[in-house]
Amino acid sequence: MKMSFRWYGPDDGVTLEKIRQIPNMHSIVTAVYDVPVGEKWSRESVFALKKQVEDAGLHFEVIESVPVHEDIKLGRPTRDRFIENYIANIRLLGEAGVKVICYNFMPVFDWTRTQLDKVLADGSNALVYYKDQLEKMDPLTGELSLPGWDSSYTKESLKEVFDAYKEIDEEKLWENLGYFLKAIIPVCEEVDVKMAIHPDDPPWNIFGLPRIITCEKNLDRFLKLVDSKYNGLTLCTGSLGCTLNNDIVHLVDKYSAMGRIHFMHVRNVKILEDGSFEESAHFSPCGSLDVVAIMRALHKNKFDGYLRPDHGRMIWGETGRPGYGLYDRALGATYVNGIWETLEKLDR
Repeated sequence: MKMSFRWYGPDDGVTLEKIRQIPNMHSIVTAVYDVPVGEKWSRESVFALKKQVEDAGLHFEVIESVPVHEDIKLGRPTRDRFIENYIANIRLLGEAGVKVICYNFMPVFDWTRTQLDKVLADGSNALVYYKDQLEKMDPLTGELSLPGWDSSYTKESLKEVFDAYKEIDEEKLWENLGYFLKAIIPVCEEVDVKMAIHPDDPPWNIFGLPRIITCEKNLDRFLKLVDSKYNGLTLCTGSLGCTLNNDIVHLVDKYSAMGRIHFMHVRNVKILEDGSFEESAHFSPCGSLDVVAIMRALHKNKFDGYLRPDHGRMIWGETGRPGYGLYDRALGATYVNGIWETLEKLDR
């Protein structure tokens, strides 16, 4: 297991120097953030990022993410140009020593929460998803601001892309994903870069938009679209685990045994009676997931991929990017390290 940590570049308040001080830290998970979605990254940007990371004594081996342009998801005629750009980015990142690219295939927006600063009983702030709050939101009013939304969308362009998705059901989205994978995975095999799709977060349709990377049946289908070890998973315990319909320990056990988990996002969530959820501390009793059992499954299957502590609460008065403060994610990394060391020593 290679411990890693998300870093949003030189402007991130959580610096590389601070991240390096977390015990057992191996890799930085980052990206080039100043290039429009679908365009080629520059050699200068990638290698400058690599130098910053390696000069800090850490490895530059995981990119999260190279975003997939909406035209690829929609299957528009322009998709081939954007796929060519994507392939160019894969080749460049492979040349820079990157081993894993995390990405997602969620229409329009990324992870969805209805509140970013819910005060929990212990006084910390956390990201939450409350169904009653979501039901009152309308993405087409121009007033909606959710994490993961592309802020470059105007009210008019957002309506346009929503209208386009009226023609895209789940089967068509599957077809477009397959087209994308069949184009890029042979290149990944050539340059030794593994693709690791992130599950939909949360794993159900939002505002009528289809979502397909949601459950065991669909993960099985995804892996068979291109049956290559380079076509794998970012298994996010909090994304798949925010519904009781998914047995997270079983999924981790199954797909790590298959060698198809290339990247783990480990976090905990507390599932509420109505199906809403709150993000919690990593410590198992704080939420609905058994983090020890998750790590035990990885250890049993000799997982040697990358793992990062995912969204953390804001604790001890810290402020910054919601979910991505230093303190709680560092506690999560230390908690996971402790579980892993225990499993290693018990196995001797």
